[in-house]
Amino acid sequence: MPLLTGLCEPTRLLAFAEPPDQKATEDILNRIRADLHPGQRQFVDDQSTEIIGVSAGYGAGKTRALCAKAVFMAAANQGFTGCVMEPTGPLIRDIWQTDFENFLEEYEVPYTFRASPLPEYILHLEKDTKLLCRSFENWQRIIGSNFSHVLADEVDVVSPGIASKAFPKILGRLRAGNVRQFAAVSTPEGFRWMWNTFGTEEAQQRPDRKLIKMRSVDNPHLPKDFIERLEANYDPSLLKAYLLGEFTNLTTGQVYDRFDRAKHVITDIPDVSNEPLRCGVDFNIGNMSAALGVRLGNNLLLIDEISGAHDTDAMAQEIQRRADGRQVYVYPDASGGNRSTNASRTDIQILESYGFSNQSPKANPPVRDRVASVQALLENGKGEVRLQVAANCKRTIECLELQSYTEAGDPDKDAGYDHMNDALGYLVYRDFSMIHARAGRGTGIRLY
Repeated sequence: MPLLTGLCEPTRLLAFAEPPDQKATEDILNRIRADLHPGQRQFVDDQSTEIIGVSAGYGAGKTRALCAKAVFMAAANQGFTGCVMEPTGPLIRDIWQTDFENFLEEYEVPYTFRASPLPEYILHLEKDTKLLCRSFENWQRIIGSNFSHVLADEVDVVSPGIASKAFPKILGRLRAGNVRQFAAVSTPEGFRWMWNTFGTEEAQQRPDRKLIKMRSVDNPHLPKDFIERLEANYDPSLLKAYLLGEFTNLTTGQVYDRFDRAKHVITDIPDVSNEPLRCGVDFNIGNMSAALGVRLGNNLLLIDEISGAHDTDAMAQEIQRRADGRQVYVYPDASGGNRSTNASRTDIQILESYGFSNQSPKANPPVRDRVASVQALLENGKGEVRLQVAANCKRTIECLELQSYTEAGDPDKDAGYDHMNDALGYLVYRDFSMIHARAGRGTGIRLY
């Protein structure tokens, strides 16, 4: 049994006559590996993929897989420091410490645990290897550390805003050891960090990433009635996520539920080179978005997109390049007339300086009106489809499919699917909304 020392902050030690040698360490790893099911084994064995993830149903064994991964990565990086991250500080104590210590003792891995000033383990292998325990909510605390590996548990529970900020910083700390790897396990909670990192078409094409899916039924140690109880108490959408580890919409509903790839996405683009370019623009520092389209009668055809432009000038230059000399109408966020990513000019003034014709109203329309205008263009009450999207507009297609409503009934802005939809909405509302008089053409004059 572990020895307890200290009065306020305990240090726990699981000690043996002497630290294991290479053969003893290999024996420990072999015993651990023999007890893993195939999905867990695949996760533990992969030490070559830079960013690896496990999307797992409830009870699929993801936490045990992470415990095994921690020991295997420590053995591969002896003498260096790794880090395990839980969503919050209390979860380190309530989930990770309990499970990890039980795991270490089960396989007789000698370790020392220190709770102060911040929790950490030292695994006494041939060389001592440290494993820090940190929370995503305080991810700034890893700044200045050099890690060989970082393991993240239940990362989809973390706010997407926090996860997206922490992730690049974490990758920047992987600069030590023999096997540098970031590994994350989570039950998928809708289209959040796990989806953005592993599930999108772009992520799936990246050679530095791999996603392993584990189903609840894969775990032979679950109680016999566990899955039956879930099936009796969850709807099919939740079961898809919580039993199969699949990505599915878990929020209150899709904002643009009239969008259908079969109806709206096209691959054969007509020649529209003589048509003026109409660009909906959404301003965000470091993440500018623009939906580029042409108007064909009473229809809108999106032919291109700009996502993630650094600032207004960079976006304007890219629009100008893609316009290739044609006339450009811009439909920006109206608040761009009051603020700027440039110290001397507003965002709208910057767009106008490139010769673009500004079509923005004095104030943005209510969000519900903008959403309704896009929905009507996707398909109106007569079944008319008046919006088509070129297949190369991948980010726009993804955002139309995945943006959901929050429990408060507002379009979700935390998951990152709002910017391109907002850009499209400014264009559609201004040029196609039924509350503007057109007399056969879009005048941009509102009737009150």
